[in-house]
Amino acid sequence: MPHSGAPKRHRTFPRGSSVLRVLHLVRHASAGDRHAWRGDDSARPLDAAGHAQAEAIAATLTPAPVRRILSSPSVRCVQTIEPLATKVGIDIEISAALAEGAAGWRTEALLERLCGQAGDSVLCSHGDVIPEVLWRLSYRGVEVNPTRCKKASIWELHVLDGAVSHGIYRSPRSLGARLEGLT
Repeated sequence: MPHSGAPKRHRTFPRGSSVLRVLHLVRHASAGDRHAWRGDDSARPLDAAGHAQAEAIAATLTPAPVRRILSSPSVRCVQTIEPLATKVGIDIEISAALAEGAAGWRTEALLERLCGQAGDSVLCSHGDVIPEVLWRLSYRGVEVNPTRCKKASIWELHVLDGAVSHGIYRSPRSLGARLEGLT
């Protein structure tokens, strides 16, 4: 359910063009302290705050016409979008292009492929991958601010005429996740 305090966004598009879909680029929710975790970092799960953030993300994205949900192989990314996948009845696809440390061109190529598909897609990734992709989009002239990418945030990348036209940042607070100190 959309956050009732969120401002309504109205954009004007050139005549004859249309937003066909939105790519929802999600940064994984809170997963505790990386340095306190013992074992393979890709197995680090969400903490209690992260589970609450994942539920807020699911509530925000459930009304969207989501057709695909993709995730980094990391447990924390999969857990971030599991509540959404359960609510909309879509399986999570694991993609190495969203993994921590993935080359930005691989993630950008994935986004480009998704621009040509029907319906919205949700992609969950990491704090190194998302800014890299945003910088690449910005370099190509896409209206984004690549400096913002907090845990449990969503970048709404609007697709216009088969390409990302602009991005809108949604902070964790705008999603209704009232988690002091995490955002």
